[in-house]
Amino acid sequence: MDTHESTFPLIISVDDHTVEPATVWQDRLPEKYRGAGPRIVRAPVKEMTFLGGRFKPVMGAPGDDGPVGDWWVYEDLRRPLTRLDTAVGYDRDEIRLEVITYEQMRPGSYDVPARLADMDVNHVQSAVCFPTFPRFCGQTFTEAKDHELGLLCVRAYNDWMVEEWCGPEAQGRLIPLTLIPLWDPELAAAEVRRNAARGVRAVAFSEIPPYLGLPSIHTDDWDPFLAACDETGTVVAMHIGSSSRMPSTSADAPPAVGSTITFANCCFSMVDWLMSGKFEQFPNLKVMYAEGQIGWIPYILERADVVWEENRGWGGVADKVHRPPSELFAEHVYGCFFDDAFGLRNLDAIGLDNVLYETDYPHSDSTWPKSREVGEAQMGHLDPEVVERIVRRNAIELLGLTDDGLWDGPR
Repeated sequence: MDTHESTFPLIISVDDHTVEPATVWQDRLPEKYRGAGPRIVRAPVKEMTFLGGRFKPVMGAPGDDGPVGDWWVYEDLRRPLTRLDTAVGYDRDEIRLEVITYEQMRPGSYDVPARLADMDVNHVQSAVCFPTFPRFCGQTFTEAKDHELGLLCVRAYNDWMVEEWCGPEAQGRLIPLTLIPLWDPELAAAEVRRNAARGVRAVAFSEIPPYLGLPSIHTDDWDPFLAACDETGTVVAMHIGSSSRMPSTSADAPPAVGSTITFANCCFSMVDWLMSGKFEQFPNLKVMYAEGQIGWIPYILERADVVWEENRGWGGVADKVHRPPSELFAEHVYGCFFDDAFGLRNLDAIGLDNVLYETDYPHSDSTWPKSREVGEAQMGHLDPEVVERIVRRNAIELLGLTDDGLWDGPR
């Protein structure tokens, strides 16, 4: 760890990211599927836009003019690695939407020893990492035509996550987050249990499943999956963008619009969950919102309580939501932030036990390598025991880590 004198606790980040090494699926898929499974191809970009919350890259043919990058190829999908996937180490004004190769990214994005070294620089002890190529909850495999192959890809990713990314080389400092086959809740439940049996305590899910063409949580469709999470103590982790539709206002709105309102889907999603009855149906269920920030939460809880109190009769929730939404939030929901001074000034209205810290390495929003300094500046008004709970203790308790803040590996 770094030797900077500081009383600021070592950070447990509940939202970082991994850029999967090029061989994750080629090393793990059955031989007959490797030609169809995800693989890296180096090729030029023909055109690439990111407007209205939609990312649209077009891969050029070998020999075409244009910047060359590494592309994931899988069925009809052509998805390039971009500077936005791994922007740390670059000046903010130099970060552009451009294709890159593995050689052009910081090695900590995909290499375990290099990641641990970058965590040391940033005063980070442990970290949960969301995917890149599968997207934040495995949408890539859900949208694929061949779901038999898709299931193998989900399992291959999870095996890599548990056995390699979070394997012995990680020294317990990388905390596994696994995927499910979103297209089949029964298979999803089986995958939750398979991974829980080897010590995994978090699974990625979509903030708004209907945006992916999937059932809403107001149906009973997800009950097998939710029951498995409830029984195994597996936290449902939802990252902004896990519905494949970033908030925006129009098809031509610049990315800055969506970047300002990235919390919006988390807000909508949280109201969905609070009004769904699922927290009463599954009393051990916990959900967390990665990169959603926390400053918006107090008003939404106030409004949800008013609606529940005054309008639950005609609002369609009287028969399934029997307690104020704010009480359900306190027992089941966690907000995650990396830069939210307003939220920190309103902790009493959110709940000290419901807040988690993150660094978002290696994305452009990341506070790396100054996450400690950002935290010190924003939490300087708080008592040390409060800071300890936000930066470490809540994550330790939620994710079942050791008292020292480490994942104790497959059990």
